Amino acid sequence: MEIKEGKIKGVFEILLKPILDERGFFMRTFDEEIFKENNIPFHWVQENHTKSVQKNTIRGLHFINAPNTDGKLIRCTRGKVIDVFVDLRLGSPTQGTWESVILSEDDFKWLYLPKGFAHGFCTLENNTEMEYKHDHSYQKGFDSGIKFDDSDLKINWPVESPIISDKDKNLMSYKEFIEKFKGL
Repeated sequence: MEIKEGKIKGVFEILLKPILDERGFFMRTFDEEIFKENNIPFHWVQENHTKSVQKNTIRGLHFINAPNTDGKLIRCTRGKVIDVFVDLRLGSPTQGTWESVILSEDDFKWLYLPKGFAHGFCTLENNTEMEYKHDHSYQKGFDSGIKFDDSDLKINWPVESPIISDKDKNLMSYKEFIEKFKGL
């Protein structure tokens, strides 16, 4: 396992090391000691799995309001996505900054997002599946989000006609988030 911190402090890519042979592969996907050594929280209390049937599906940008905001460990187990995350941490020097990484079933990689980030992704292939581990249980009424096409964030999504839920179409703007919450 190799851990690399991203451009935004606290975000990590965790590169897994599969052992390949004619049967397929074996790999360790989590190691408490390696997470401890790299100061990455690892107390997972919930795990979710999504499947997006069609390419060009966008999910997000989602977050959980304080005090229930959560850290996430994210991996693409089938297909391929561009995974996008926005720093919403109050007082962070990178608040309002977004980054993206490609996650695919072939790259054997986790993405760790600490508390205080909005998260979303766009599928680049049909039948894409994602797994998420969370360090805080879902609390109804605390889920929220920012519009994927927010004009202030200017996220470069690789799709002209995205497939997006009605819920996600009606999320708040980044400006509304700042006015309402100031940050997470």
